[in-house]
Amino acid sequence: MNVETRDGVITVETAAYRLEVHPVGVTPPRALLFAPDGAEVAQLSLFASLDRVGAADETYQVQAPEVRGRAGADVDESVEIEVRRSSTAWDTAAVVLSADGDSVRLRAEVTGTGTLTTARVLGGSAVLPSGACGDFFSRCAGESVFTPNPSEPVQWARPATSPSVLGILGDAHPGRLHAVFSPPPLAVAIGVRDRWMSAWVRAGIGECTFTEWRYEPLDSGFRFAFDYDAHTEVEGAFHTPEIALRLTDDPWDCVTASRDDLVASGLAPQVRSQDTPAWWHEPIFCGWGAQVARARWGRPGEEPTGGVSAADLARQDVYDELLGTLAAHDITPGTVVIDDKWQSAYGTGAVDTTKWPDLTGWIAQRHASGQRVLLWWKAWDPEGLPADECILDPAGRPVAADPSNPAYRERLRRTVAHLLTPVADGGLGADGFKVDFTQRAPAGNHLRGTDGAPWGIAALHALLAELYAATKAVRAEALVVTHTPNPLFADATDMVRLNDVLERDPAGTFVPVADQVRTRARIAAAALPGLPLDTDQWPMPDRDQWRDYTEAQPALGVPALYYAERIDGSGEPFTDDDYALIRDTWSAYQRRRGTDEPR
Repeated sequence: MNVETRDGVITVETAAYRLEVHPVGVTPPRALLFAPDGAEVAQLSLFASLDRVGAADETYQVQAPEVRGRAGADVDESVEIEVRRSSTAWDTAAVVLSADGDSVRLRAEVTGTGTLTTARVLGGSAVLPSGACGDFFSRCAGESVFTPNPSEPVQWARPATSPSVLGILGDAHPGRLHAVFSPPPLAVAIGVRDRWMSAWVRAGIGECTFTEWRYEPLDSGFRFAFDYDAHTEVEGAFHTPEIALRLTDDPWDCVTASRDDLVASGLAPQVRSQDTPAWWHEPIFCGWGAQVARARWGRPGEEPTGGVSAADLARQDVYDELLGTLAAHDITPGTVVIDDKWQSAYGTGAVDTTKWPDLTGWIAQRHASGQRVLLWWKAWDPEGLPADECILDPAGRPVAADPSNPAYRERLRRTVAHLLTPVADGGLGADGFKVDFTQRAPAGNHLRGTDGAPWGIAALHALLAELYAATKAVRAEALVVTHTPNPLFADATDMVRLNDVLERDPAGTFVPVADQVRTRARIAAAALPGLPLDTDQWPMPDRDQWRDYTEAQPALGVPALYYAERIDGSGEPFTDDDYALIRDTWSAYQRRRGTDEPR
């Protein structure tokens, strides 16, 4: 690495890139990033805005960039360059670039006192000496942005002018269907063909007190934003998570490089041993798709019962019928997931005995048949919890369980212990949890929970870590399945679920199910290599799509069957050929794993 300063411009050159850091002038303060062949890849804005409650952060003066203690020196490993600025919201403020052999990292630093709302980096609000005012952005010489995050419409690589949101908030409402993974890898790549700039959040879970990380483009520019929701207090010094930038010829580098960097730097945990219990890899039957199909179409040969929801059908008699239908066709899954809603209240995990009059005995029967049972668990939901164990809205209404509340944590430990403890020791005897709805995280400036508690992604990790620890305290081989394919969550999950299937691309064209989920599997395997994948299977638009995906599942992860009688999307009943397909694909999967045939 060579570092030199000439005419106020600091230049860093390595075999991987050249970086020129320019002072403010007619143009905003910026850093130019060049490829080894001399082509300019990006203009990086050295403005930042860390807005706080009661004060927007606007820059009104910028000092010349300085190398921190290494001006004009040859540097073997890395160098830091600081650009200080005057801020309307903070006592001091700066943007700091850290350059090493193959990447450049950027963070914004401030000192002062305040409560963060939104922080923007690689751009922000400012006034130039020329009198130009308003919002400023970076620019990257690329036509597309690759985002490893399922969304509707389905578009892994989208125009660089299209925003992307990565975080833990979302649902099926317009503009919010981007949390199928929650959280996904916090990484994107901007570029075209074989020239890309990978960008990722380089931070440990303790720094991730934001709910969303946003790629914010406008015309030819872009910047990144962190949403803190007025739940991160600054007392003294604070810096945003670093954004790491690396030039590459493959957009997938943003996922693999971010994971490798986070683990190597100690910011993310290593994935646990790959020597996992054999039963984790057995084919799964999850009843949700069959519940939806019955609620919508009724049993084959019968009219649907009006006014019955899919959740109403999470019943002992229904599951007996579904598993009986599969058994009649020589199909016996290794793991059965009892889905939404076996509980009388989501928050308490109490069994609804009107639906499951003898869940303990039912689980014991499954065990006697060589099967395991997972319970569907709805993250965050406060149903049944006292208000003082919850995060509340301004009217005092519970919005979410509070993972930092000692009483809730103790309740969760007791609940998990009861659900997983063997029957002989007085428990229910279940074998683990399929965790859903991590995207239903609390968000908003005016929500209130435990004072000083982590917020955002850090709070979700606290919630799952508590559930995970409680699970393993009962039985080490109990299984926790989540849809959190993010390296920071390697210590809070055993298996990654590829989650609900979407439908169409931006042109309105249907995207085949198998194609969608192949990409998801690649993302999850890159983010958390070695963890088994629950391939999921809901919703299915028709039998042809279901058949194609059923055949594809063994190559992607653990086969998951969601249907026993008919497809929910089209109402098409299963045929003997369909049951044969399940048997054949499961047998092929078992042969690939070198195990016995399915039971």
